[in-house]
Amino acid sequence: MAMTEGDKKYAGSLNSAMIDGPEGHAAQEYANHFGEPGFDDITKVYIAQRYDGYTEENQQSWRTLYDQQMAYLAVHASSVYLSGARSINLVRDHIPYLEGTKSVNHFLQKLTGWQSRAVPGYLPAKTFFACLARREFPTTVVIRPKESLHYLPEPDIFHDIFGHVPLHADPVFADFLQTYGKAALLTNDPAHTERLARLFWFTVEFGLIREDGEIKLYGSGLISSPGESVHALTSNEVQRRPFDLETVCNTSFEIDHYQPILYVLESFAQLRDAMNTYATRLIEEAERAERARR
Repeated sequence: MAMTEGDKKYAGSLNSAMIDGPEGHAAQEYANHFGEPGFDDITKVYIAQRYDGYTEENQQSWRTLYDQQMAYLAVHASSVYLSGARSINLVRDHIPYLEGTKSVNHFLQKLTGWQSRAVPGYLPAKTFFACLARREFPTTVVIRPKESLHYLPEPDIFHDIFGHVPLHADPVFADFLQTYGKAALLTNDPAHTERLARLFWFTVEFGLIREDGEIKLYGSGLISSPGESVHALTSNEVQRRPFDLETVCNTSFEIDHYQPILYVLESFAQLRDAMNTYATRLIEEAERAERARR
């Protein structure tokens, strides 16, 4: 998954063999122009997973991360996340398949209709939103190197599948995420695009939720990072604020360090309902703008 572009430095190197080649380059080029005349088929930004490109080191990275995180998450992750991980048959033994009867998509399709689709790299915002609006999650297929297991500012398949996808098995969260994609795709106002990026960051990526009186993890950036998951719940440097959509949308963020501000949901229904309200607002604004142009 990716919504922004930029160069980021970290130890080690990703297995670029997974995304190099004519298919990957063509898909990235299409993604960069999606929405322009002649570039309206979102399926052309997807690529094959090329599973045989994973090395044994790649598989070991997955197993190591899975073992580290699941031991912690069993106690500290949202019950909705943990239930979703079981529902999609997320396993430690190997990097998940995106295609076939053993894939996470095979199970997701039956639960909420969501699917994870392999992409070659960072997607521009509108391209990313168009995928979400179709219940399709752009998924990075490369995995972090062993030198950067603890923290990686880039998305990888561990972040995207282990971190994001279990929540896609929950109907309430699944509805929220599709509504988010539709609303974000609708607006042409840069101010709204920025606000929606902040909402995504503080919920989908770095969200906390209160369950049975305890604060739990659900955001992918927390779920998939051994360092940040502990920091989010234990550090005295973190402000854990109650979720309020307007406050969240007005809070800026930085991507290259542990987050000092996090927002706590009371339920995923709270997030879905807030998103529905915001989406209605965007639709009404778009309709007024269209009438003014006539």
